Amino acid sequence: MDMTTQMKKNLISRIKDSTDLTFLNALQTIFDATEKELFQLSREQQNAIETSRKQIIEGDFRKNEEVLSDMKTWLKKQ
Repeated sequence: MDMTTQMKKNLISRIKDSTDLTFLNALQTIFDATEKELFQLSREQQNAIETSRKQIIEGDFRKNEEVLSDMKTWLKKQ
Protein backbone atom coordinates (compact mmCIF):
# COMPACT_ATOMS: atom_id res chain seq x y z
CA MET A 1 0.00 0.00 0.00
CA ASP A 2 1.44 3.36 -0.97
CA MET A 3 1.92 6.23 1.45
CA THR A 4 -1.02 8.28 0.10
CA THR A 5 -3.48 5.41 0.48
CA GLN A 6 -2.26 4.68 4.00
CA MET A 7 -2.58 8.33 5.01
CA LYS A 8 -6.11 8.53 3.61
CA LYS A 9 -7.16 5.41 5.53
CA ASN A 10 -5.63 6.79 8.70
CA LEU A 11 -7.40 10.14 8.32
CA ILE A 12 -10.74 8.51 7.52
CA SER A 13 -10.45 6.35 10.60
CA ARG A 14 -9.58 9.29 12.84
CA ILE A 15 -12.46 11.36 11.45
CA LYS A 16 -14.95 8.49 11.94
CA ASP A 17 -13.82 8.01 15.55
CA SER A 18 -13.80 11.69 16.46
CA THR A 19 -16.56 13.22 18.57
CA ASP A 20 -14.76 16.58 18.84
CA LEU A 21 -17.03 19.06 17.09
CA THR A 22 -14.33 21.77 17.06
CA PHE A 23 -11.90 19.41 15.32
CA LEU A 24 -14.52 18.34 12.78
CA ASN A 25 -15.50 21.96 12.09
CA ALA A 26 -11.83 22.81 11.53
CA LEU A 27 -11.54 19.97 9.02
CA GLN A 28 -14.70 21.14 7.28
CA THR A 29 -13.24 24.64 7.02
CA ILE A 30 -10.03 23.25 5.50
CA PHE A 31 -11.96 21.19 2.95
CA ASP A 32 -14.20 24.13 2.07
CA ALA A 33 -11.22 26.44 1.62
CA THR A 34 -9.41 24.04 -0.70
CA GLU A 35 -12.47 23.73 -2.91
CA LYS A 36 -12.70 27.47 -3.56
CA GLU A 37 -10.58 29.23 -6.14
CA LEU A 38 -7.68 30.98 -4.47
CA PHE A 39 -7.54 33.74 -7.05
CA GLN A 40 -10.19 35.43 -9.11
CA LEU A 41 -8.65 36.10 -12.50
CA SER A 42 -9.99 38.55 -15.01
CA ARG A 43 -10.80 37.33 -18.51
CA GLU A 44 -7.72 39.16 -19.76
CA GLN A 45 -5.51 37.35 -17.23
CA GLN A 46 -7.05 33.99 -18.13
CA ASN A 47 -6.39 34.67 -21.82
CA ALA A 48 -2.77 35.63 -21.11
CA ILE A 49 -2.24 32.39 -19.19
CA GLU A 50 -3.83 30.37 -21.99
CA THR A 51 -1.62 32.10 -24.58
CA SER A 52 1.48 31.42 -22.49
CA ARG A 53 0.61 27.75 -22.09
CA LYS A 54 0.20 27.41 -25.87
CA GLN A 55 3.57 29.10 -26.41
CA ILE A 56 5.24 26.66 -24.03
CA ILE A 57 3.65 23.67 -25.76
CA GLU A 58 4.84 25.01 -29.13
CA GLY A 59 8.36 25.62 -27.78
CA ASP A 60 8.02 29.37 -28.21
CA PHE A 61 10.00 30.37 -25.13
CA ARG A 62 13.54 30.91 -23.90
CA LYS A 63 15.20 29.32 -20.91
CA ASN A 64 15.89 31.52 -17.93
CA GLU A 65 19.64 30.94 -18.24
CA GLU A 66 19.61 32.26 -21.81
CA VAL A 67 17.73 35.40 -20.82
CA LEU A 68 20.07 36.06 -17.90
CA SER A 69 23.10 35.57 -20.12
CA ASP A 70 21.72 37.99 -22.72
CA MET A 71 20.96 40.54 -20.00
CA LYS A 72 24.50 40.32 -18.62
CA THR A 73 25.93 40.80 -22.11
CA TRP A 74 23.63 43.76 -22.74
CA LEU A 75 24.51 45.35 -19.38
CA LYS A 76 28.24 45.08 -20.11
CA LYS A 77 27.71 47.08 -23.30
CA GLN A 78 25.97 49.93 -21.47
